[in-house]
Amino acid sequence: MALSIDINNNTENRAWEICLIGEVDISNVHEFKEQIETALAKVEQNILIDLSGLDYIDSTGLGIIIGVYSSIKDKGLTIKVANPGDSIKKLINITGLDKILY
Repeated sequence: MALSIDINNNTENRAWEICLIGEVDISNVHEFKEQIETALAKVEQNILIDLSGLDYIDSTGLGIIIGVYSSIKDKGLTIKVANPGDSIKKLINITGLDKILY
């Protein structure tokens, strides 16, 4: 399945809202990274990633999220995830990312 990315700048909440639909894996992870970097280049804001439409994410996708977290935390910004399905929530918990992403 392909990846669909919808990014909106929520000026009221001062956050980029990123909705992922489909799958994030090695075949499309560069697109995911480019979309986030493009948004942050326009306006540096917090990031909220809605995972309600995401069926699968592999370690490369999680690596992009961790990389973004590392690059924005020193600026006082955050990256959070919302609405993960059971399997993705389990993966986030197993990797310990729940401590920084919720």
